[in-house]
Amino acid sequence: MFSAIGRRGVARFTTAIVVSGLVAAGVVAGAGAAAADDAPQQQLGGASATIDGLKTYDSAVFHDVDGDRKVSAGLFEMTVSGGGKLSTYCIDIQHPTKEQASYLETPWAQTSLGSNGDAGKIRWILQNSFPQVNDLAALAKEAGTGALSEGTAAAGTQVAIWRYSDHVKVDAVDKQAAKLADWLTDHAANVGEPKASLTLDQSAVSGKAGEKLGPVTVHTDADSVTVAQGAGLADAGVKIVDAAGKPVTAPVTNGAKLFFDVPADAPAGSGSLTVQATTRVPVGRAFASGTGSQTQILAGSSESTVSAGATATWGTKGAIPAVSAQKNCAKGGVDITAGNTGTEAFTFELAGKTYTIAAGESRTVTIPVAEDQAYDFTITGPGGFSKEFQGVLDCKTAAQDASSAPSSQPSPASVGGDTTGGTGTNLAETGSSSTTPMIAGIAIALVVLGGGAVFFLRRKSNSGSAE
Repeated sequence: MFSAIGRRGVARFTTAIVVSGLVAAGVVAGAGAAAADDAPQQQLGGASATIDGLKTYDSAVFHDVDGDRKVSAGLFEMTVSGGGKLSTYCIDIQHPTKEQASYLETPWAQTSLGSNGDAGKIRWILQNSFPQVNDLAALAKEAGTGALSEGTAAAGTQVAIWRYSDHVKVDAVDKQAAKLADWLTDHAANVGEPKASLTLDQSAVSGKAGEKLGPVTVHTDADSVTVAQGAGLADAGVKIVDAAGKPVTAPVTNGAKLFFDVPADAPAGSGSLTVQATTRVPVGRAFASGTGSQTQILAGSSESTVSAGATATWGTKGAIPAVSAQKNCAKGGVDITAGNTGTEAFTFELAGKTYTIAAGESRTVTIPVAEDQAYDFTITGPGGFSKEFQGVLDCKTAAQDASSAPSSQPSPASVGGDTTGGTGTNLAETGSSSTTPMIAGIAIALVVLGGGAVFFLRRKSNSGSAE
């Protein structure tokens, strides 16, 4: 999520990365920022939701080097911001689930699924089992299991998913659920990643006053998408227009190209737009939390609110950068991308190195972040805009990360001590307490200044680059 304010400013970026000072109740202290469960996170687009609990479940046994552990296995429920409900399964058995954790619809590449060659098999399981197949008699006949309840069907499905998401040894306790898990495991085939429910192809654009900045293209399966102006546009006289230059006053559809139409006399500044729709989120979309709560994958969706946003920065001369950030699981960090549509080169320092972006060019710098560690970026730039990106780099399951000690209590665990199946009202006990502290001892290979590592990206009069 990006925020922007419209005032003149020197082209200076300050990125504050919290390195220590994690305190009780999951609050990150340091560098003047906090990362709580509702901390702002960047989202490419889609649904945002809060996890309510493990609702339909039965028992499973997780086998590891420390012995067998009985856990609950089944469907979680989430409430979507703006309206809607989601059903999800866990794809991260050894990470805890945090009570009322916030989740964002997330591309597979920014989760453990990105490096998992069996990710497509998980989607096949979702498409061919409960709740997508809600005729339990037909499912039982197809799989040859014997009678299934919603709880045992959910447990069998979750067990099969864990075998591919975490590559662990796990079995359902109920005989019919065990047969379903084995059938799903044996028949699963690779299916491609589903498209996002709603996304924009660019989250940040920039350009000169007097131009149309963009395009920002809408991608969605929704029938219609509303477009709203955000902060900083009205005061500067900036309008959202279509490809023909006409103001956008009605809902748009998939493929619509949106532009920020900036008057020639507009002072240097920045602003944002938001697009929103109501649709069913595609089965198989990943949901990641910015607080380290276990990653989920979508099994079913009601009609739900989905959204995406983009920012624009404009000026008349000098460097005019556009900045965005996103997780890069392949490189183990967060990508900071800065483009420059101005008339002068933009030079900045980051982690002891100097980079120069010539006019009309862009560059991406990856900030290393350790797995399972929290980070906090506050980025400011010309025109007074400020962008914040907080979260946890959660790119691996414990089984994928040999350096991570497995949790002593895999999640989901028993709900209220009941592992007989049914409908629960609480999250899995493991990691569910709101007092569970966030991850401590962040190890980021960067320059440490007190409680955080602070990088100053500032425009200089000199040009040239260290790379």
